[in-house]
Amino acid sequence: MLTGFKTALNNHTPIIALLVGVALVSLSIGPFENPDTAWEHKAALGVTMWGMPFVEVQGSLINQPPLGFYLEGLFFKIFGTSITTGVFLMTLFGLGCTLLIYQIGKTLYGKQTGLVASALFALTPWQLVLSNSFLIDTQCLFFSLFSLYTGILAFREGSSKLVVASGGLFALAFYTKLFAVFTLIPLALFYLYYQRKKIGGLFVKLTFFFLPLVLATLVWYTVNFYMMPNHLPKGLGYMFDHSDFSDFNAPGVVPTCSFVGTFLLNYGLGYLFAVAVVASLIVGLAFRKQIQRQALMFDAIFLVPIISIVALTMYLGVVLNLKVPYTSSVKYLYQALPFFSLIAASLAIKCASIVKFWQNPSKNKMGLYIGISAAGILLLILAIIQNMYSANQLSMTSFIIFQVELGKLLGYSFDNFNATNQNSPLIYLQYLGFGLVFFGLIYSVRRHIINGYHGVTDRFSVQ
Repeated sequence: MLTGFKTALNNHTPIIALLVGVALVSLSIGPFENPDTAWEHKAALGVTMWGMPFVEVQGSLINQPPLGFYLEGLFFKIFGTSITTGVFLMTLFGLGCTLLIYQIGKTLYGKQTGLVASALFALTPWQLVLSNSFLIDTQCLFFSLFSLYTGILAFREGSSKLVVASGGLFALAFYTKLFAVFTLIPLALFYLYYQRKKIGGLFVKLTFFFLPLVLATLVWYTVNFYMMPNHLPKGLGYMFDHSDFSDFNAPGVVPTCSFVGTFLLNYGLGYLFAVAVVASLIVGLAFRKQIQRQALMFDAIFLVPIISIVALTMYLGVVLNLKVPYTSSVKYLYQALPFFSLIAASLAIKCASIVKFWQNPSKNKMGLYIGISAAGILLLILAIIQNMYSANQLSMTSFIIFQVELGKLLGYSFDNFNATNQNSPLIYLQYLGFGLVFFGLIYSVRRHIINGYHGVTDRFSVQ
């Protein structure tokens, strides 16, 4: 029994170290606040007072699906109603997202890719801010990723029970925030990938998958009908009554087609992270004969929702001239962040495949393969270090705006009323967190490093 525990602990040491490290970093940052966090805090308080996510007065429903506020209300009942308490819940959901990205990456690409993807994801300022803010976005992403992970297992194993479970988790995500609908894109593509020879059973699978959503809709409609005051409208239309789709940009504000790129390169991902995504795709295509075909297929599957989310955001912001999709790219593009992370991290397994190809004595171009592999690994390391530096700067910043146009104060902003400084004990806690993340990454590849070193020395000794 003790031996089994030691083996399990040894196998899970990297992800445990990474999660603990990310948790320490999160504790040293934020919480971040803005009018939206205050508004959603009032909705959660409404659950504790009236049993419904009413804002300020009974009958004034927040125009969002209800589940997130009920979870927050339950948390408030147990631990208190301060916004700091609520942010702690969001941080837990953020850690859950990190774990799920690890599991998805591990299942599809391998353990090292999952670990790198989770590190890239968890340490981006994008993720750190949203998971340290009282917003329902991180909750929605958690259930969306959980649905996707369960769906992948269901389609790979042909399990109807897991299809229902995936559908149930999707219903939870959808009734947290409507952005969960983007999860259907990779789910559909994974179904086609794993079940392409069983398309005939599609209708049954769709029925199993969407049944929980239908039941959840009936339940919430019933609750809404009986809990809403009689003089107010009843029904579910309020969830779709968003000013996002009616508020236009102010006169003189002209969205450019580059606003998504500006956000992603300068604030969302960072230049090195973005370069790693592009490099992963290029290396995959250039060395497609040496790299496992399924890795390229998974890249393509994740690329489709990224393109879809970006295209829709650009259409709403540029073509329709809508203010919120334009200035709030940090929220509208958030469902794409895990897919960016997984594609970038897959560069690691591609570099490993190239090295194995070089190790075959019948192949030449040794220097080229070594150079590309080393450059790819170095790029991922530097991207993580850049994220750590940005996180450190973020913790000491009292005001942050995720700009969508350079040189203009256009974007989604937060206040950090608890900004730290270099002499704060929280900074040392943050450094410890960074160290644990690196420890987890290095520990996961320790055998590869040792074997690679001996392989290189033996090869040159022979020559």
